[in-house]
Order: sequence, then C-alpha cells, then structure tokens
Amino acid sequence: MALTSATVAVELAAANQVGDPKADALVSDLIANREVDGVNALFRTIGTLKPDSDLSRLPERLAQFLREAAGPPPDWSEADVKAAEGFFGHHHGTASMLQGTVGLIGTYLSPTGAFTLRSTGRLGGVQGPGRRLSQSSRLFLDMGDTNALRDGTLAANVTKVRLVHASVRQLHKASGEWDYAKWGEPVSQKYTVGAACVFSTQILQGMRNLGIDVAKDDAHGFVCAWHFVSHYLGTAEKWLLPKDADEVERLWNQERDKEWKKSDDGLFMTAQAVEFYRGLLKPGAADAYLALTRVALTDKYADLAGVPKSPLDLLGKPLAAGHGILSGTAGGLLGGAAQKTVGVNPYKDILGVASEAFNEIERYALTHDQDDQPQMHQDLHDNR
Repeated sequence: MALTSATVAVELAAANQVGDPKADALVSDLIANREVDGVNALFRTIGTLKPDSDLSRLPERLAQFLREAAGPPPDWSEADVKAAEGFFGHHHGTASMLQGTVGLIGTYLSPTGAFTLRSTGRLGGVQGPGRRLSQSSRLFLDMGDTNALRDGTLAANVTKVRLVHASVRQLHKASGEWDYAKWGEPVSQKYTVGAACVFSTQILQGMRNLGIDVAKDDAHGFVCAWHFVSHYLGTAEKWLLPKDADEVERLWNQERDKEWKKSDDGLFMTAQAVEFYRGLLKPGAADAYLALTRVALTDKYADLAGVPKSPLDLLGKPLAAGHGILSGTAGGLLGGAAQKTVGVNPYKDILGVASEAFNEIERYALTHDQDDQPQMHQDLHDNR
C-alpha cells in the first residue's frame, strides 16, 4: 500500500501528526542516559546495514533497532534495483547537482520545513548550508554508488538520518517553543514524504525544464530509489511514495501549491545557501548556477524561494550566455572542468560543466571542516 493522488490530501493531514515512534523512543532513551555523543562517534563505524553486520560496539538497544531496520521495503525487487541503477548510470552527476541546489532550496519552500531547519540550527547550534550540504551530499553521492542499494551502505546512512530526525523531534520537545497545533509533529511523516517528492519528482521536472531527456525507465528507477530511501527514513508503508513515476508526479502537482509558500524562514534559508555558493564560486559561475536553478525551478517557485535573478536572466538567454561564463572565466573550483566548447544543445553543455563543478563543491563540503556523518543533537544550544 502506498500514497495515491486520490488519497494523498487526507493521508498527508494524518501523517503531519505522526513522528517515528520506534526511533523516538530509542533516541529519547539515549539522550536521557547521556549516550548520544558516544553514539555519534560510533556512527562512523556503521558502514553497512545488513543482518550479519557487526554491531557489537553499539549499545544493545541501538544494535537491535538497526537489525530490525535493516529489512528492505516490503515490495522491493531486483527489478527496482536495476531500474535505480539505470537512472544513476545515466544521470548521477546532474541529479546530484540539482538535488544539492534545486532540491535543498525546494525544502525551504515548505514553511514548516524552513522553520524546522532554521529553528533546529538555533536550538542545536548546527547552522549553515555547508553543514546541510555536506550531510545531504553524502546521501546524494551514496545513492549512485555501485552496489549502494545492494550492500547495505545506503540503508545504513539513511537510517542514521532517521535517528537524527528523531533527535530533532526531541530537541523541539525539550525547547517548549514548538507550536504543535500550528506545525504538527516536528519532522513528521508528512515532512519526509514531501522531501522525497522534492528530491525525486521535482528533480525530474527540473531536468525536463533544463532540456534533459530522462527515459521513462530511468524516471521509474529514480522514483524507486526514493521509495527505498523513504523506507529507511522510517516512513510508514501506507505513506511511502509509489514506485510509479507518473503517479508521484500527479500527486506532487496536486499538492505542491498547498505546501510551497513564501515565508521569512524560507527566504532566510535560501539567502544563506546563495551566500554559501557565492563564497565557493567566482561571480560568473555563481550567476550561472542561479540561472540554472531558476530555469529548473521555474520563475514562479524561484521567486517564492527568493532565488535572486542573475545578470544572465536579464540577458534573456541564461544558459547560452552562462556557458561562456562557466567555461571561460569562472576559475576557482571549476578547474579543468571548465575547458568545454559549445555544442548543439547549450543546456547540456552547461549542465555537464556545472555538474563537474558541483562535484568539487560537494567534495569541499565533505572535507573542509564539515562532518559528512549525520549527527544526533543531545542538548539545546547554550546561546538559545
């Protein structure tokens, strides 16, 4: 059983009131016993999540939770794995770049999501898009790694994120600042469903807007991959996205304008992200990224998020103009990837360059004082 466009509105209203009871109980207990810091350190030792994984160094109740969480989605098959691998074999670099730009900004378009991220940063002392990108990049890159959906590595890293979400719920509960009547449950089941839509079908729509041909089988594979991820995030079976890419797009198109609104928190988070990218890329390259993001999101949603218009937009031909900026004058992190020539389709040329450049940004985020391992929060920040 999974969500459908016919049931999604009612089901999402119910999902907004539900967290993740098993993960919440475990993390609450770890926090009460002052064990979270030690478990965070041990997160690095959990490389795979399979029935025979060695979890002997972990507290037994955590090890038992991970063993129970190790099973695949109930309807998972080898055909699903192959479909997902087919998508990433063709589109991993571009999809990862769009998830790290369009996807992250898309999560800020949910007022609840933006408020959750911003307030968690204030309460837990974990702020800044670099940190978010480093931990998200670990997931985006893992999804396309060879055998990631077979050997338990993706399942392990997603399950760590599941526990981080539980710690965020505990953080807000302890703060006394969360308005449950207004917002529902922090990082609710609805939140994880919405994020899965943003990082799957919204990315596919962005690729389409950028002129990228994604075969029907590949689109199916990408949605299958997010069905897999959603399962390991602790999403209840009845709220999992279906593995039918067309149906997911229908339900997302139906619900998106109910969920995506302009908000002060969303504008703040987008401004932070833009500042981060501008700090890593020279002005021309940053303008090209903004142009790509606006085209992928469309002006309607880019304006709601507060994505600034770049000079390339004002020229009326952002991608064709941006190619010269990316390949000729960007420098910095673009490095050797900048040596490209304009082909028949400038969209694809620029995206190829931009994907390689974004890989450098991801590597920077993963290695420069940014912990790419998900980390649970134990205490409210001293500066709250």
